Amino acid sequence: MIQMMNDDKLIIGKKILKSRLLIGTGKFPNNKKMPAIIHAGDAAVVTVALRRANEHSQSENILDYIPDDVILMPNTSGARTADEAIRIAHLSKAMGCGDWIKIEVIADNRYLLPDNQETLKATQLLVKEGFTVLPYISPDLMTAKHLADAGAAAIMPLAAPIGSNRGLRTKELLKIIIDEIDLPIIVDAGIGKPSEAAECMELGAAAILTNTAVATANDPQQMAAAFSLAVKAGRIAFLAGMGRTSSIRASASSPLTGFLRKEVN
Repeated sequence: MIQMMNDDKLIIGKKILKSRLLIGTGKFPNNKKMPAIIHAGDAAVVTVALRRANEHSQSENILDYIPDDVILMPNTSGARTADEAIRIAHLSKAMGCGDWIKIEVIADNRYLLPDNQETLKATQLLVKEGFTVLPYISPDLMTAKHLADAGAAAIMPLAAPIGSNRGLRTKELLKIIIDEIDLPIIVDAGIGKPSEAAECMELGAAAILTNTAVATANDPQQMAAAFSLAVKAGRIAFLAGMGRTSSIRASASSPLTGFLRKEVN
């Protein structure tokens, strides 16, 4: 089993990720606790909103609390159009945050659903400029195909409205994208429990991004560890291949002996 996991590498862009759990930082009220939580989850990638990296003095900059052994992925949270997302990506790179960027374009103030059309526009331009682009979308197959054609490094469809912890509300649509798109599919937004993260991985998702479920837990560090274990378990289950689902009738796990049959009769 250990060897299976060692051979099962997740590659995004030109980087090999050390794990299949990504952690967002938007909901953590205390920056000082972040390193312990990130390490507890064995997170490979940490996402940061650029405005949080830029709104404090240097001594309070959130980037000071991101461990060196994870990949930093700024996001374009706050962007309402493709042009705004592109501008944020350029600012991020100029600040030394690298060329990984998570595209978030949200103009819907009520449900906070991403604008897939504007996301595609931003992705097309930023890929041409050499960014490693991971777009966050509402789960739509054709949008995912267009993003793949544009050169996205991975696709990040939502499971439920962002920050809701409502779980796998878009399960069938996620499965279609996983089956049809030849890119890593990272399920992002809405996952509220480790068991739901495991279910996503069992479907064939490449990774999970979590924030609210960990940040709002009574013990975020322990919850991060739970998500890490769940993601690993789900991935191993997917690689092992699920057992068949039987009909409504029961199926004995071992043959009934003759004398038991007689006693039952």
